[in-house]
Amino acid sequence: MTSGNNGASTPEDDDPFGYLYADGQANGAQPPSGGYGYPNSVNRVRSVGQRQYGQQQAPTAPTAAYGQVPQQPQGAYGQPSAHYAAPETFPGSAPTSQQPMPGYSGGGGRSGGPNTKGLLIGAIAVVAAVVIGISVAMLGGDDDKKDTGNEAGASPSVSQSSEPSASSSDSGKSSDEYKKTIDAKALRLGGGAALASDVEGAQSDGGIYVGNLNSVGSSVTWTVNGVPSDGVYTLFAHYSAASDDQAMTLTVNGKVFGSKLNLKNYAKAADGDFAKGWTTTYNWPTLTKGTNTISLSCENGDQCNVLLDQVWLKQGQVTK
Repeated sequence: MTSGNNGASTPEDDDPFGYLYADGQANGAQPPSGGYGYPNSVNRVRSVGQRQYGQQQAPTAPTAAYGQVPQQPQGAYGQPSAHYAAPETFPGSAPTSQQPMPGYSGGGGRSGGPNTKGLLIGAIAVVAAVVIGISVAMLGGDDDKKDTGNEAGASPSVSQSSEPSASSSDSGKSSDEYKKTIDAKALRLGGGAALASDVEGAQSDGGIYVGNLNSVGSSVTWTVNGVPSDGVYTLFAHYSAASDDQAMTLTVNGKVFGSKLNLKNYAKAADGDFAKGWTTTYNWPTLTKGTNTISLSCENGDQCNVLLDQVWLKQGQVTK
């Protein structure tokens, strides 16, 4: 296909300003007279809103001669000219008024919309159910707090420097697994210690007790057999003290125990009133399995003005 001149007045060559150029004039371009471009050119100029698709076009208004301003039809003051009216104002144009949305009434309310009152009631019911559930859970939480029984015991630790209180107290735990008792008349006496029975209140057989212990070197010794195992035992002593508190040296298997045997005047007996001074004390020596020797003696610095009538042992660290 070769290039050539297809002639004037074809749509693709329609140049509204062709008359201004030499080649346009050579091709016969004329100033506009009802249209622009070459002679017999297609007139595509339309007023705003004039073109109607699918309908017969209305005839165009006559145009003014070249160089003159075309006369516009005048409308009433404050009203737009019919020539520049919007397309929707022409007959046959599509309506432009807004159509109401489905379910929307012009009065500002909704017609056929969701039931907002029902939704609000449902939301309140859900919140109330949650609050009730939380309250029930909090009230039921106290039932889960049960005593686990993991409370620490209050039993004293084993120590050679411990000073037990008088056994007149009912505190503590007794043990009947092992118990041995010896009366005063079965003890081995040493120094100036001697048996007597003239003071009432002794609980040993025949009311016999050991007196005259208030001198250095006086002692009583108990050789106990059949100790079941190594460990801590409780040594009890039934005695009488009057006026001042007393204390004597405790020796276990030839070794002085860490603390003296406390012989306080727990009964608050008056000076010399030994019949009212009977009470009980204890200490926690460590014994070995088998045979053990336990001695109570009056040494330098001790206070030994007591009467002793009975001694016994219990396994474990107890108070009665």
